[in-house]
Amino acid sequence: MRADFIRGIIPAMITPMTETEALDEKGLQKLIDFLIDAGVHGVFAAGTAGEFWALSFEEKRELYERTVKFTDRRVPVYLGTGANSTQEAILLSRMAEDSGADCLSILTPAFITPSQNEMFDHFAAIADVVKVPILLYDLPSRTGNAMGVDLVVRLAESFENIVGIKDSTGDFSQSLEYLRRAPADFRVIMGRDTLIHTGFISGAAAAIAASANVAPALSVGIYECFLEGNLDGALEFQQRLAPLRLAFALGSHPAMLKAGADMVGAAGGPPRKPVHALSRLRVIGSWMNDADRRAANTLDMYVTDENGRRFVKHYLIDMGSAFGSN
Repeated sequence: MRADFIRGIIPAMITPMTETEALDEKGLQKLIDFLIDAGVHGVFAAGTAGEFWALSFEEKRELYERTVKFTDRRVPVYLGTGANSTQEAILLSRMAEDSGADCLSILTPAFITPSQNEMFDHFAAIADVVKVPILLYDLPSRTGNAMGVDLVVRLAESFENIVGIKDSTGDFSQSLEYLRRAPADFRVIMGRDTLIHTGFISGAAAAIAASANVAPALSVGIYECFLEGNLDGALEFQQRLAPLRLAFALGSHPAMLKAGADMVGAAGGPPRKPVHALSRLRVIGSWMNDADRRAANTLDMYVTDENGRRFVKHYLIDMGSAFGSN
């Protein structure tokens, strides 16, 4: 099955919400336009950063349909359809396919602890009923279930439409095993923003990057430099991404991403409770301190949110510190 469209930088999109925690349709359009204008190579909705765990079935339907509509075929659309039960994952996968998804991303079940054979049967049942390409999604730090290399290779060899994996384990030796043992056309996608550069130079096809909600120019810069053979430039972009990635720890995921997206003029809104929203000032202060120690005493410059916003956009984007620019 053709999967050569899976390449480059694919933001793991947040799901913009209103102050009442409803889906923000205008915000979603704004975010998608912001990302595509920055040169990304796809968009991924309803994943971990997209708070899939907090969305109802009908909200997922709306998010799937709106994402496809607003993207308007400018880049491929990846939709998350993972669920704890095989039955629900099948329903979501069919719904995403009907919505016009170019590719599905299917997370392993969570909380329950299926065996490797049970997980094979789970993914096999889904692959049997949809025709679009499927990316396996391995995030054991959140789900409690790890996909072994043997399982992934077995699935890749058994189903034509299982075309790749989003490897969010952070274990790069495992990524290398996928590249070594899986079929030659199997796409390995880095799911950790800290490993984008390392992944590309080792043979990964793409990166699904949560930090791209805020600073798409940095991750796109890594890929573009890599394509040009400018590995030093790619590494520089990766290093400039590090302070932003460290700021994830400021709050429960994806609070930092949503505050950051608002700050740079995209759209985020609040996360769904029980996750608490972060104040913009707190996020700004952290990035300034991590990005450049000379900025450690600049917090007194923030008189209002408005002034703070202007300063950060100038300092961090125009002067190429934490966010960077192409």
